[in-house]
Amino acid sequence: MKESWSSLDTFEPNFRPLVVIELAKNTKEETREWLTSRIMDKKANGGAQLLVKPLVTENGDQNIYLVGASHFRLLLGAEAVGLVKECTDNSMRTFTYSSRKTFKGFADDNHSFLTMAECQYIIKHELENLRAKDEKIIPGYPQAKLYPGKSIVRRLLTNGILVQIFPLHDQEELKKLRHTWYGRVKISYQPLDEIRCYFGETIALYFGFLEYFTFALIPMAVIGIPYYVFAWEDYDKYVMFATFNLLWSTVILEVWKRLCAVMTYRWGTLLMKRQFEEPRPGFHGVLGVNPVTGREEPVYSSIRRQLRIYLVSLPFVCLCLYFSLYVMMIYFDLEQWALDYHKENESNFSSLMLFVPSIIYAIVIEIMNRIYRYAAEFLTSWENHRLESSYQNHLILKVLVFNFLNCFASLFYIAFVLFDMKLLRQSLATLLITSQILNQFAEAFLPYWLQKRHKKRMKKKMYSQKTDMDLSLVEQVNLEKEMGTYFGTFDDYLELFLQFGYVSLFSCVYPLAAVFAVLNNITEIYSDALKMCRVYKRPFAEPTANIGVWQLAFETMSVISVVTNCILIGMSPQVNALFPDSKMDLILTVAFVEHMLLAMKFVMAFVIPDKPRDIQIKLARLEFESLEALKQQ
Repeated sequence: MKESWSSLDTFEPNFRPLVVIELAKNTKEETREWLTSRIMDKKANGGAQLLVKPLVTENGDQNIYLVGASHFRLLLGAEAVGLVKECTDNSMRTFTYSSRKTFKGFADDNHSFLTMAECQYIIKHELENLRAKDEKIIPGYPQAKLYPGKSIVRRLLTNGILVQIFPLHDQEELKKLRHTWYGRVKISYQPLDEIRCYFGETIALYFGFLEYFTFALIPMAVIGIPYYVFAWEDYDKYVMFATFNLLWSTVILEVWKRLCAVMTYRWGTLLMKRQFEEPRPGFHGVLGVNPVTGREEPVYSSIRRQLRIYLVSLPFVCLCLYFSLYVMMIYFDLEQWALDYHKENESNFSSLMLFVPSIIYAIVIEIMNRIYRYAAEFLTSWENHRLESSYQNHLILKVLVFNFLNCFASLFYIAFVLFDMKLLRQSLATLLITSQILNQFAEAFLPYWLQKRHKKRMKKKMYSQKTDMDLSLVEQVNLEKEMGTYFGTFDDYLELFLQFGYVSLFSCVYPLAAVFAVLNNITEIYSDALKMCRVYKRPFAEPTANIGVWQLAFETMSVISVVTNCILIGMSPQVNALFPDSKMDLILTVAFVEHMLLAMKFVMAFVIPDKPRDIQIKLARLEFESLEALKQQ
C-alpha cells in the first residue's frame, strides 16, 4: 500500500515536507508510480534517494506530492552542490561530510545546521539532476521521448505533465521574518541575514542593494533640497550639483562591490564554485552528443540561432524603437497643444492641463514597456538559447535597450534639441513620480489585493467540504500552489536601473529627483517584502556572489551620466559666459573635461579594490591551503 500524507501520519517525525510537486490532474497512474519510484530510488541506481508522499485530499486526487529528505541525505547533498559553511576557526570552507565535525554549529542531532532554504535548494538540485537511464519514453506518454542522460523533470515540464515545483513556506519562520522585516514601521537596517536564510542569497542581495542604494541617495537628496528651494530658476548654481553627481555615481557603485563581497563571503557564496549549466527546459534540437559531457542531448545550429537573432529579433527591436520615437513625437504635439491652450485661457484649469501630456506619456511608457517585455521574452525563447544564462543575457539586453530609449529619449530631446530646461524639469518630475506610483500599484498592492480575495475564496471552499482530516498542511499547500510565481529579481533591478537613470542623468536640472527616489525606495522595501511574504509562492534559493549583469548595466548608466552632465554644464549661462567669442573653444573645453572625468572615473574604479583587504587575504589563504593539500596528495 502506497504511503500517504494525511491526518493519520501528519506527525511522522522522520518526514519533513520541503518541496511540492504538482502533476497535471489527468496524469496517468503508471507515470505517477514511475516518477515517485525514480525519486525514491537509491543514488547508485540512478535515483534521487529522496522521500516522497502524495497529498491525499477529500476528493481523492493524488496529483500533488510532498518531497523531503533525511538529514543524512541532505548533508550529502550539501557536499554535492558545494555549499560553503563557517568552520570552528571562523574560516569559510566548502562543506564535506567527512569533515562535518569541523564546521561551526554542526551536531548529528542538530537539524538546523542547514537552513530550510538550503535544504530546498539541495532537493531542487537533486530533482533536476534526475536523469533517464535506459527509458526511451515517459511511461504512459509515448510522445514524450527520453534518451540516456536526459533530465526527467525538464522533459515532464516541456510536455505539460509536470505543472510546477515549488518550495513550501515555513509558517513559523515566515511569521518571525515578517515581524522583524516589515511588521512595524521603523527606521533600521533590514534583517538581511534572516532574509538570506529564508529566501536565499539572490533575494537577499537584491534587498541589500535596494537598501544600500536608498542610503546612497540621501546625500543627493540632502544637497538637492536647498538647490530646489533657493535656486529654482537659477541654473548657473547647478554646475556644482552636476559635478557632485558625477563623483557620486562612480563612488557608490565601487563601494557597493566591496560591501557585496563582504556579504557574500559571510554567506559562503563568494567561494562557491560555479555549477555546470544544463540545457534550458525549452531548448530543443536534433539529438546529438555534447562534446563536453559526452551525454546525448539536443543540438541546435549556432548559425541558425544567429540568423534568427540578426534577421528577425534585431529588426523587430529596431521597429519597436522607431515606434517608441513616433509616440514621443505625438507627446510633443500634445505638449504644444497644452501650451497653446494655456496661453489662450490662462486659468487654473489650463495650468493643470500643462501636466496632462506628461502624465499620459508616462502611463503610455509603462504600458509599452510591459507589452514589449512579453514580446522580448517570446523572441528570446524562439531564438532557442541552450543555456539559461545566455537566455537571460539576451533578454536583459533587449529589454534594457528599449526601456532606456522609451524612458529617456524624450528627456534627451528636450535637453539637447529643444534646449528647454523648464520643460525638461517638468517632464522629468512627471515621468519619475508617475512611474513610481504605477510600479508600486502594479507590482505590490494589486497582486496583494487579488491574492487576499483568492485566499478567502479558497478557505470558504475548503471548509465547506466535510472533512475529518487536519486541514493545516492540506490548506497550506492548496493555498500556496494557487499563489503567483515570483519570476526573479529582473523587474525589481530594472526599476532601480531606470530610477538611477532619472537621478544621475538629469537630476542637476531637477534636484528633487533624489528626494522622490528615496521616498519611493522606502515604500518599495516594505511593498517588496510584503509581496515576497504574502503574494508570491516561495522561490527556490539561488546562490550568487554578486548582482550579475546589473552591475555592468549600472556602471554603463553612470558613464552616460558623465556625458549628459558635462553637456548640461556646458549649456549653462555661467559657463557660456566664459567663452563669449568662440563656441568651438567651449565645445573643446567641455569635451576635454568630459574625457578627464571619464578617465578619473575609470582610475577610481581601478584604484578602489572590489574586495576589502581582509577578504582578499582570506581568499588567498584558502587558495594556498588548497594547493598545499593537492601537493600532499
